[in-house]
Amino acid sequence: MGKPGRSVVRPAVRRAVFLDRDGTINRARVERGRPYPPRSVDEFVFLPGAIEAIDRLHGAGFMTIVVTNQPDVAIGKQRRDVVDQFHRLLLSRCKLDDIRVCFETDLSGSRCYKPRPGMLEDAAAEHGIDLASSYVVGDRWRDVGAARNAGCYAILIDCGYAEPERYVPHHRVASLAEAADHILAREDSVEED
Repeated sequence: MGKPGRSVVRPAVRRAVFLDRDGTINRARVERGRPYPPRSVDEFVFLPGAIEAIDRLHGAGFMTIVVTNQPDVAIGKQRRDVVDQFHRLLLSRCKLDDIRVCFETDLSGSRCYKPRPGMLEDAAAEHGIDLASSYVVGDRWRDVGAARNAGCYAILIDCGYAEPERYVPHHRVASLAEAADHILAREDSVEED
């Protein structure tokens, strides 16, 4: 604590919004109630309002970082060069600071595979991000789990998938645009306190 009459200068905290990819930024293929990534660039379609939501978050001072599991590469259902094409498209259209990809499967035990927090922790270490002041937005329980395991605020885009909810989000929304609204309103209320 500072001496009476002197203001304490706190270092600026770098914060991020970590974004899942499929079902959050772009449309996921849903089969039997479960989401899957697009198969080709032709199938890669941005969800309504997603690009603008990312721009708003970035403009508000958040780092915007994609964190995505892509196990189809490990099991041979997708080529890595196609995933790279998706990410070049994302970088050309969205104000993103980084894209983190885990190409492992859940069975590998990899620390990067969500709900494990490895991608978030690595990005935080590289970019100097305070995870406790950061958010994760995604459409699956794995995203909520990664947020919880990293100490971030978890926002679930509730798509009604037919899979168990293994972690409870801090907040539920219907879209990335609604998530951005919530984050910005929550930040405004924190600043007023």
